[in-house]
Amino acid sequence: MTTQTPPVSNRTRLRLAAVIFLAQSFFSASTIAAFTLSPIIAANLSGSETSAGIPNTLTLIGRALFAFPFGTLMDRFGRRLALAGGYFFSVLGALISIWAILENSYVGFLAGAFLFGMSRSSGDQSRFVAAEIFPIERRAKVIGTIIFAGTIGAIGGPLLVPPSTRIMASLGLEGSAGPFVVAAAAMLIASLIVAFFLFPDPKQIGRLTADEEAAADSSSIENYAEQRPLREIFASPLVILATLAMTIGYFVMAFIMVITPLHMAHHDHSTTAISTTIMWHTLGMFGLSWLTGYLIDRFGRIAMIAAGSVILILSTILAPLSTGLPLISLALFLLGLGWNFSFVAGSSLLSDALSARERARAQGAAETLVSLAAGGASLGVGFVFQRGDIVLVSLIGFVLAFLLLVSLILLTRLDQATRARLVAPAD
Repeated sequence: MTTQTPPVSNRTRLRLAAVIFLAQSFFSASTIAAFTLSPIIAANLSGSETSAGIPNTLTLIGRALFAFPFGTLMDRFGRRLALAGGYFFSVLGALISIWAILENSYVGFLAGAFLFGMSRSSGDQSRFVAAEIFPIERRAKVIGTIIFAGTIGAIGGPLLVPPSTRIMASLGLEGSAGPFVVAAAAMLIASLIVAFFLFPDPKQIGRLTADEEAAADSSSIENYAEQRPLREIFASPLVILATLAMTIGYFVMAFIMVITPLHMAHHDHSTTAISTTIMWHTLGMFGLSWLTGYLIDRFGRIAMIAAGSVILILSTILAPLSTGLPLISLALFLLGLGWNFSFVAGSSLLSDALSARERARAQGAAETLVSLAAGGASLGVGFVFQRGDIVLVSLIGFVLAFLLLVSLILLTRLDQATRARLVAPAD
């Protein structure tokens, strides 16, 4: 006599998603709080302003190097332990950074930044963990909701900086260590939330959800008996498209966003005006994520990647047209929204194209490419801006966003042709 596994309850899924959302909110706020003063601290500790960007570079390197190993760890030890451990790396990074600031150690501060980057890999992949516990038709909405946690970080993180610096100064200690103290506490809370409340493990729920989908649809990818090697997975047109949507979308967004404050400063905008523009950009990136998921589930992954591409193209056209605050803010808002559409839709498409046994490993590999794109944008944009100002920066962004749209057309046609050959009757 065989026993049938009971279906996963919606209540269990929602509870696990709430745990991930709460942990990611703490993680996001603490990360932004810690790195608000990072360039200033780096310049002070090193004695040179040319060193101000090195901590952020090391963070990006750590993020890229750890993305794929983190996916492997999730497969081996489960999502709960891997996420909790990944978040805890940021606690270590914050503690090392505090020590470095108090002891005036630039090398120590760089080590802390690298650990922060390793931890970012876990935070970035938490959206996939939340998605796998839900059926296909609900994954985009869940991914959008988890990304919406970044809104809490964008608002709460900077608000934590002034009081934490004042408290540290009142204790006779270096005030700039304050945000890292807050970050360590918040990141520890995030790690403990996952360690104690993420039960049952999302990996187990994901496998049960995959079994339900396999039983309900004979054509489901979950019915594949074998786990495909990465080379075969990334030869799939839809996997290529999903990866391109995430990497190109991230590159174009970071490429223009990073240099906009400097561009505005060159045209005598105040810090208030620059902050307002970045606020609108952040709103475009995170503020509508809850709606993005609904739109993706309503209109489809491909359509929303196309919409994201078009919005990115529009933002690259608007960015260099005027130095006036309204148009710059609109361009940056659209830049964030275009990233949001392409990133959430690409993440959803990637999750759909993978079986439960393939997801963590393949998503980790894709996340490595996304991290490299973000790092490449941050490192290269200064050189481009020096050569051709915002016009050249926007032109490169336009070309890449346009190539994403062209790739979408070609890859979807290739996928349709491949499917047609598979279902065609043999002669």
